[in-house]
Amino acid sequence: MTELTKSDAGAGTAQTAAVPAEAEPAIKRITQWGEIRHRFMANKLAVVGLIIVGLLLFAAAFAPLLAPYDPLHQDLENTLASPGGGHLLGTDALGRDQLSRIIYGARIAVIIGLASIFLACLIGIVIGALAGYFGKAIDSVLMRVADVFFAFPLLIGAIVIIIVMGRGVAPVVISLAVFSWPTVSRLLRSSILSVREADYVLAARALGAGTTRIIVRHIIPNSIAAVMAYAAFSVGSAIVAEAALSFLGVGVSPEVAEWGNMLSAGRDFLGVKDYLWVYPSIAIVLTVLGFVFVGDGLRDALDPKLR
Repeated sequence: MTELTKSDAGAGTAQTAAVPAEAEPAIKRITQWGEIRHRFMANKLAVVGLIIVGLLLFAAAFAPLLAPYDPLHQDLENTLASPGGGHLLGTDALGRDQLSRIIYGARIAVIIGLASIFLACLIGIVIGALAGYFGKAIDSVLMRVADVFFAFPLLIGAIVIIIVMGRGVAPVVISLAVFSWPTVSRLLRSSILSVREADYVLAARALGAGTTRIIVRHIIPNSIAAVMAYAAFSVGSAIVAEAALSFLGVGVSPEVAEWGNMLSAGRDFLGVKDYLWVYPSIAIVLTVLGFVFVGDGLRDALDPKLR
């Protein structure tokens, strides 16, 4: 009887022990990118910025479907119409619909802003990686070259390049990129100086890894966080610079639906038809705020010192 009891008790204990093991929930694995995404989404302003940027990209991608009119269509019988009626944001001095031009202006802003900063980051990452990894003479030469570009104010340098190349989207992109890469190279160089002597870099070098492999696979991925945050901030700055160039008459062609061109046309009616410059200004401000909030969220999510 005792043996049966012990046997039953043992079986019961085994079954009891087996139940929690089978019912034990799987441990959710959190990856590094998952943690970064969680930290970014926990930042309310970053989420607001992401929504603004998403709406901007949506407007740029689907401008022909969203715009109620052709942005170049001139209704000379309905010039300077106040907001309301058939033109929600009114018309300009040539009878062109303001809402349609603002929507199409988002396309120009996205193209120039993203393309110029992408090109600037491409140049800056290459030069910053070479300067930071090799150091010594190469570092000195490359950083002196960067200092030369730092000496030029962005708008003045961009105007010089555009005068030489001519007006248009491509010259504006190139001019903004040429005077934006030094900051990227400086940021990456400073990050690489603190990473290049890390244990995993020394181990890769001891195992015979080539210079290119070490830079591409180990140095840049662990130093790129500051550049990513700067890139998000800089897209907004590039959009402001692009609008400023068009406002000054050296950006894209004046007939193009672009926010700087709209501000330039609206200044002649300051205090009379203020909607001509107010709405493009709001579009620029919201766009810049969106990219600033996203950049701030990326900085907080990627910087290990802030975790």
